[in-house]
Amino acid sequence: MSWHEQSGRSVGRWLRLLVAVAPGLLLAGCLHPLYGTALDGGAVAEELKAIEVEPIGTRFGHYLNDELIFGFNGTGSQVPPRYKLVVLPTEGVSTPLVDTVTGLVTSATVTISATYVLTEMGTGREIAHGKVFTAASYDRTSQRFSDMQASHDAEQRDARTIADQIRTQIAAALST
Repeated sequence: MSWHEQSGRSVGRWLRLLVAVAPGLLLAGCLHPLYGTALDGGAVAEELKAIEVEPIGTRFGHYLNDELIFGFNGTGSQVPPRYKLVVLPTEGVSTPLVDTVTGLVTSATVTISATYVLTEMGTGREIAHGKVFTAASYDRTSQRFSDMQASHDAEQRDARTIADQIRTQIAAALST
């Protein structure tokens, strides 16, 4: 193999590497972390701490309220509220599987959809709004207490997921 053939292969390898890496290098300046510091010096995490969550009156609402408060300000620090979040959840249960021999339901799915509105406290200006959805399944048995506990666990999983979705969407809105 001649020197010319070896150098041609080496150049080809470098060229392929450059083509693979170039888009990442070009786009690196266009992206910024969601919870990083914004250009004006304010941090999104600090803005999230200033959100006051309106109480939600149902059992699921209690779970969701706790998850939202912890997600926005898990530090426990007292920050004066600048924003108000109102969440309206809708809960449903479906039973897609039925045992054909006994006629009993063998599983259930807890579905939750929630609409939310984030407003600025001083002006009442709407900052963000949206609708989120999740579902969690659980097995049903002939034991009533086990079914109740499994249903509560599914609601808590749904509350965690809904709170994460709302928190992410609000953080994205506050970062712009």
